[in-house]
Amino acid sequence: MDSFSELFKKEHTGEFILIILIIIYLILGFKTPEMIANMVDNIIGKVVIILIVIYLFLHANPILAVLAALAAFDLMRRSNDATGLGALAAYAPSEQKKMSQFTAFNQFPYTLEQEVVAKMAPIVRSGSSLTPPSYKPLLENLYDASPLNSTF
Repeated sequence: MDSFSELFKKEHTGEFILIILIIIYLILGFKTPEMIANMVDNIIGKVVIILIVIYLFLHANPILAVLAALAAFDLMRRSNDATGLGALAAYAPSEQKKMSQFTAFNQFPYTLEQEVVAKMAPIVRSGSSLTPPSYKPLLENLYDASPLNSTF
């Protein structure tokens, strides 16, 4: 109760006015402007707001610090709603969800065509020698052109 009575002293008028403004902000629920929402809805903006609240807990009236913490949380929530990043994170599918859907769509049964091709394809084992070809390649007339693998 001592903190509450100190607010009404003349030297703490600024803190009292700040408490009234924070209460008005929390009760009326003003919409956060787009410019401020863009500054708040990122890591740097959130860290700055948290540092301000910590500073108020260390150096200001505890009532002001608690109200500032509530207002900071509400400002971050409203900024998240104003920029739309919260809805994007909630409703946009993640890569893992997309990949699970793609793998579900790409499951095909073993077809007759695959079975026939598997029976027709020659089996080549590594390390086995192939018979030499029965043909010999002929080189056409180059008409004074240099071969591709020659150096200048």
